[in-house]
Amino acid sequence: MTAFLDGPISTPLGLVLALLAAFFVGLSKGGLPVVGMLSVPILALAMPPLAAAALILPIYVASDIVGVYLYRHRFNLRNLAILVPASFVGVAIGWATVSMIPDRAITLIIGLLGLLFCLDGWRKRRRPVSPRPADVPRGVFWGVLSGLSSFVSHAGGPPYQMYVLPQKLEKLEYAGTTTILFALVNALKLVFYAQLGQISLSGNLKSTLTLVPISVAAAFLGAWATRRIDETLFFRLVELVLLLSSLLLVAKALRG
Repeated sequence: MTAFLDGPISTPLGLVLALLAAFFVGLSKGGLPVVGMLSVPILALAMPPLAAAALILPIYVASDIVGVYLYRHRFNLRNLAILVPASFVGVAIGWATVSMIPDRAITLIIGLLGLLFCLDGWRKRRRPVSPRPADVPRGVFWGVLSGLSSFVSHAGGPPYQMYVLPQKLEKLEYAGTTTILFALVNALKLVFYAQLGQISLSGNLKSTLTLVPISVAAAFLGAWATRRIDETLFFRLVELVLLLSSLLLVAKALRG
């Protein structure tokens, strides 16, 4: 495989990190959305964060096809009607401002988003609340933030989670809504990333395509796992890995 890889992922460490990132992306599209947040933080340990986001984006899009097929009958239409337009606005804001943000700031943003997600999850477990219905004002606010952070680092999960998790949707409905929303967002991001010159046939796309089979296989594994494993234990382990990765990235950004 290494003959087809270039740049940072042509090294042994870079290859291992790229394989892990592709695997986590696939799991997320199979119905375990939190896992996908690990992909860019892991790759960002071996390359600039925007380059990591660009490398992994086509893998997201390929896995999205599998995810949408798996959950084509299980989603919340009201949430999609609110979140899709708002997220598209957030993506456009990210595209318009990305050249103004240095790599160090993006690295810090990725790390802080991960920490924010972990803290929010722990807070909600300590203080159970009644389900909140989907509403437009909150949906637009968190949807724009989700699209923006998704464009910067594929970390649209924390803002999205803060809006949707309080609704306490049924597990498969939640997984389907998440998968379809970010499939649409990623398709739009692909256009903007190509326009920025971050994706090209002669560059990172060749490396990315070699990782797609890993991601597609992981998507089916994620769908199987979503229906069978104890999700509480699994997500707590994921949160621990995310916490450690996020702390490493924050430390890296602060060191400069």
